[in-house]
Amino acid sequence: MIKKYTNPTSRVFKTLKKVFKMSIVKSDIEIARAAKMKPIKDVLDYISVPDENSSYSPMGRHIAKINLEYLNNLKNKKDGKLILVTAITPTPAGEGKTTTSVGLCDGLNKIGKKSIVCLREPSLGPSFGMKGGAAGGGYAQVVPMEQINLHFTGDFHAITCAHNLLSALIDNHIYWGNKLNIDNRRIEWKRVIDLNDRALRSININLGGIANGFPREDGFDITVASEIMAIFCLSNDLKDLEKKIGNITIAYTRERKPIYAKDLNAQGPMTVLLKEAIRPNVTQTLENNPAIIHGGPFGNIAHGCNSIIATKAGLKLAEYVVTEAGFGADLGAEKFLNIKCRKSGIQPDCAVLVATIRALKMHGGVKKDELKKENIEALKKGLPNLERHIKNIKKFGLEVTVAINHFVTDTDQEVKVIKEYCSKLDVKANLCMHWAKGGDGTKELANQVVELCKKSKKENFKFLYSNDTNLWEKIEIVAKEIYGASEVMADTKIRDKLKKLQEDGFGKLPICIAKTQYSFSTDPNLKGAPSGHVLPVREIRLSSGAEFIVVICGEIMTMPGLPRIPAADSIKLNNKGEIEGLF
Repeated sequence: MIKKYTNPTSRVFKTLKKVFKMSIVKSDIEIARAAKMKPIKDVLDYISVPDENSSYSPMGRHIAKINLEYLNNLKNKKDGKLILVTAITPTPAGEGKTTTSVGLCDGLNKIGKKSIVCLREPSLGPSFGMKGGAAGGGYAQVVPMEQINLHFTGDFHAITCAHNLLSALIDNHIYWGNKLNIDNRRIEWKRVIDLNDRALRSININLGGIANGFPREDGFDITVASEIMAIFCLSNDLKDLEKKIGNITIAYTRERKPIYAKDLNAQGPMTVLLKEAIRPNVTQTLENNPAIIHGGPFGNIAHGCNSIIATKAGLKLAEYVVTEAGFGADLGAEKFLNIKCRKSGIQPDCAVLVATIRALKMHGGVKKDELKKENIEALKKGLPNLERHIKNIKKFGLEVTVAINHFVTDTDQEVKVIKEYCSKLDVKANLCMHWAKGGDGTKELANQVVELCKKSKKENFKFLYSNDTNLWEKIEIVAKEIYGASEVMADTKIRDKLKKLQEDGFGKLPICIAKTQYSFSTDPNLKGAPSGHVLPVREIRLSSGAEFIVVICGEIMTMPGLPRIPAADSIKLNNKGEIEGLF
């Protein structure tokens, strides 16, 4: 008889329930609604945050924002251990990186280690699009799940408004005489919205006559790709935030002279809009352990990590901090290590690489509807994807362990194959059942993480490239060392722009590569661990405020579109006023 030891994601839950006639299985939303949440005061008491107005501000009964002044008073306190959770290359079968992060946090607390999980805030784009929410799953969730996935504390709306205020100030400046001589053809600053809307990628604005301004081409990105989001997550405090906003390059004159946000005095009002948002949000897991959820750039089109402020807060408040980086290790982990760690001065003590047997079989050539069957041969063909990610993480000098996120269809023989394969790579693979059993299902992984943290040596950590490496070589290093590419391809216009950025003093900045999350290459259909492919660079964007260079490759879009049948089709309120279809 199949019991609760299952791991159906929101996308496969109904199918599994039907196939296995499992009336005992509850959906993510059912589990979340049945949660016995503690008042946020009790959650903060656990990590010794005092019940004072100077420490935090309740946002209802179960959410709070920590005050920056309180965190500043902790700066001399010793940091805890930092665990980076990342994953193999994503597939439609699901990997469960957030679920594993939450489960590991609960597991560490189960074995007596005071732990906090630090996550990104979900975007409305995937919630109403294809991916769904991002609050974990099963018995390894953060709650209140519906609020976290829908608006939460309004941080994303504040970021959207701050970004679009700058857009309004640019067009207003041009309308009233254009004292800065901004060239309408060279405005770099697009608008943003936190939804998937392909119709807004390229638009014409200021139509309808002279009273509405001067017509020009413009466009929208999704909020999580905004440079404001990146700055928000890479700032150390409000002053740092304001300074970085002021340094945003918004446009150029006809003589190619850069115009910055500070030239419009935009940094002051934009920072005002972000004053409350910059404070980290605290919620809880289903097991009432603290969770800090703050910021949320995507890993495929942005740098994929929660805020530096949130991570540093966790390190001051707990013995162990579990944090995740977006999508596979070739994207989120690479950017976490090369960008976030470089900017913040922090570094992880070890990494956890999440894999599922289902996803590895897809990398081995199995179609999604055939994943329920045992297929050792396909699993073995997919394992090179896992191996590539393990070797990539080790290039940064980090200790790594594998978390096998268990599904009901996994067989003992398939689990054995992964464990033996990892053992030959001198890496332990841990079978994790957190979806069904919460923290009890990750005790083995938690103990392994503690051991890795004990043997971790800070001096072993290293970046993949130095600040002094030129921009083109930085792209080549990531392409060849992480993606397995044979070369990088770019036309003369791209190469000239990189050369100009180098000459203008931006050559020491790290790079943030935007590409598909579904493959090491730029072809989402190329599974496994491809090598010898070419990385085509389509566009270069300077993020002078966030202090990195965005390198857009292949067909990746910074404004996603909705699928043929979006998740929004099934989201509604029932007769009880409850949300249905979100999971």
